[in-house]
Amino acid sequence: MAKQLKSNLMVMYLAYRDRRVPWFAKIFAICVVAYAFSPVDLIPDFIPILGYLDDLILVPLGVYIAIRLFPREVIEEYRTQAEERRKLGKPKNWITGTLIIALWIALAAWSSWYIYGRLE
Repeated sequence: MAKQLKSNLMVMYLAYRDRRVPWFAKIFAICVVAYAFSPVDLIPDFIPILGYLDDLILVPLGVYIAIRLFPREVIEEYRTQAEERRKLGKPKNWITGTLIIALWIALAAWSSWYIYGRLE
């Protein structure tokens, strides 16, 4: 199942630029692929139980929905290309990772400010 998930991620990564894919499917696929290839998780893995929630539920659910939005002929066309590219390794999305880190920093800063305001 994990192998199929990786394969489907690569298919979406390659196929989202195809003209036959509807714009809403492209946007959704870009978000799912960027998050899946991001070196940083929205919920860090060191947080007990919740840390693996995104890996076990969010990413597979996003891939399932995105694949359903793509035309079947596009998916089939890019499956062989995805298998060849998968052998080369997983691409990394450092922009998404940076955005997630910035989100965590902003959340920590806001929490600190809020707690400091309550303590005064």
